[in-house]
Amino acid sequence: MLRQLRSWHANLGKRQVKAPKICVRDSGLLHPLLGLGSEKALLSHPKVGASWEGFVIEQVFTAESHDEARFWATQQDAEIDLILRRGDRLLGVECKRADAPRMTPSIRIAIADLGPERVAIVYPGSTRFALAERVEAVPLAALAHPGSLFR
Repeated sequence: MLRQLRSWHANLGKRQVKAPKICVRDSGLLHPLLGLGSEKALLSHPKVGASWEGFVIEQVFTAESHDEARFWATQQDAEIDLILRRGDRLLGVECKRADAPRMTPSIRIAIADLGPERVAIVYPGSTRFALAERVEAVPLAALAHPGSLFR
């Protein structure tokens, strides 16, 4: 029912969040627990972003192979929702429930501090497009094809 993600630690000289992050794995259970009976109620609820994040993370776990999965955050509010390690490669995943995702200071900081090979921003749209070098907006539907998040 719940997924506990441990935090990623790097020797950065920054204060990093060490407490685990808890995600609800099944939004079909979360929404009734929050008293949400309609899409309109969900979209106006303060937990809509957390619901989207939990849903996307579960889809990533189904579609993408990895050796290790964690999240990363600093005490100064920089974060990346999911760090996947495949051998010696780091890959970042951000979950954005926006129609037009964009680069954020958190993504820039994560790239500078952690050096992920690629960062995918998973969003509910339909078009895959580059946002910056190594950063791409990826529609949620792309996760229906295993291994297609980082191509």
